[in-house]
Amino acid sequence: MKASTESFFERVYEVVCQIPYGRVTSYGAIANYLGAVRSARIVGYAMNGSHGKDVPAHRVVNRKGLLTGKHHFEGTNLMQQLLEGEGIKIVDNQIQNLETVFWNPSDELK
Repeated sequence: MKASTESFFERVYEVVCQIPYGRVTSYGAIANYLGAVRSARIVGYAMNGSHGKDVPAHRVVNRKGLLTGKHHFEGTNLMQQLLEGEGIKIVDNQIQNLETVFWNPSDELK
């Protein structure tokens, strides 16, 4: 992995670590906050590479609130279980109250 990619991933992890308990954000919101507006997919790659790091990757979903990264977690429904354990309601792999639990780093981190 190139050094620039590694440093971008580290910046992604720093943002993800700021997501409050019981809240979620999207790949795109993180990319936008980091000044890489069209890099939501790269944020997803960072989340895939976060295993073994102390990063709450389960709190990152797609812009519609779908648990698109769930297959990267151990166990069948670990991502959903972690989110439900934080009080987030999920039906058919989609967060039900997304507008209520959505955390936008651009609004919260200055």
